[in-house]
Amino acid sequence: MEIIKLTKELIPELLSFERDLRSEEPEVFMWEIDEDYIKNLESSFGDGRFDSSAVSLLAYDGGRVVGRIDASLIYSRFDGTVSQAYLDWICVLKSERHKGVGRALLAALKSELKEMGVSSLMVLTAENGEAAAFYDNCDGIRFMRGAMIDMM
Repeated sequence: MEIIKLTKELIPELLSFERDLRSEEPEVFMWEIDEDYIKNLESSFGDGRFDSSAVSLLAYDGGRVVGRIDASLIYSRFDGTVSQAYLDWICVLKSERHKGVGRALLAALKSELKEMGVSSLMVLTAENGEAAAFYDNCDGIRFMRGAMIDMM
């Protein structure tokens, strides 16, 4: 397995992964991969705000993407630092779960964030049992259940 930072050139491979996710679990991943989604993803690579505030990694196995993890850095004037990040997304193809992909993605993200000076990662865990079991079984990581406020 290889973990690679997402670049604009890898978007077609990411979209293939996204389609695989939907075919394996159509009841979970119900939003569409439409033109707006692709346009927003592509344009994020030309927007400098993402360069210093977003980390996206892909897990490859056998030449295809089998997992993805994304985090956003949290800028705060509370203490004038960027010492925290928020885990936006972690997902592994259902057919590739329980093979260490999620743990490898999380370890790579932690390493990347540490190099950026981030000392803690905030995670709001999913409500499904499989995701909760993953987080609960990650050694050396303490997860706290939380809530999110939808601003829309």
